[in-house]
This record gives sequence, C-alpha cells and structure tokens, in this order.
Amino acid sequence: MIIREYTGERVSNSYEVAKVLSAILDMDDEVDRDKEHFWVIGLNTKNVIKFIDLVSLGTLTNALIHPREVFRLAVMKGVCNIIAGHNHPSGDPAPSREDMAITERLKSAGDILGISVLDHVIISEGGQFVSLKDKGLL
Repeated sequence: MIIREYTGERVSNSYEVAKVLSAILDMDDEVDRDKEHFWVIGLNTKNVIKFIDLVSLGTLTNALIHPREVFRLAVMKGVCNIIAGHNHPSGDPAPSREDMAITERLKSAGDILGISVLDHVIISEGGQFVSLKDKGLL
C-alpha cells in the first residue's frame, strides 16, 4: 500500500529516515502501532523520496517479508535506490538475526535488479532507532 508518493523530500542520513518512518507510524491508529510494519522508501538518484510503501503489516513480533513484494513498486516506479525500514513494538530497536538475514537477502536481490539497498532502519518508541548501514552491518 503506497503511503506517500513523490514528496520532494530528500533523505541524506539515517536520522532523517527514522524521523520520516516515525511520523508515518504516529499516523496509524493505536492498535496498529503495536504491530510490526515494514516499509520501503523508493529514492531517485539524488535520494529524493519517490514513494513510501507499506509492504507488510505484521503481528506484535514479526512481519512477513519477501524480496518480491519489497522490490515490486521499486521496479514499477523505476527507482535507483531503496531504504528498508521497520519498527520494533518491543521498544528495543536492536536488529535480530532475522532482521540481518532479510537485509542480506534484500541486498542480494537488489544487486541483481540494479536497485541499491542503501540502508535498513529499525525504529522504536521514543525516537530510538538503529541503522544497519551506520552500524557497518550492510
């Protein structure tokens, strides 16, 4: 589900990405905020947001993610780069083994498609976030 299309907003660091994703999550109703959301931000060559897509709305503890759905809109819209993002309703933004595995899988799929995965940002309440790129894990 497309959350936003061409915003003209440029993201240049993980803090800005976390801020955008937190604002989107804050717009959700209270019940859905307690579920894992997985978003894809599609970017042009200058890292201007072309779209934000809610790829999966999961449960309290996980969301179902597959490269096919992650890259579907990115291919259709012809973006150059994507940033993956999701929330941890637990309040701890530390990446899990599953988060690391899906990030690696998305990176591999992106390499094949010619769409770079620039980062994977995990947000939680209180403005906390972890960037896998900043941590050297991407």
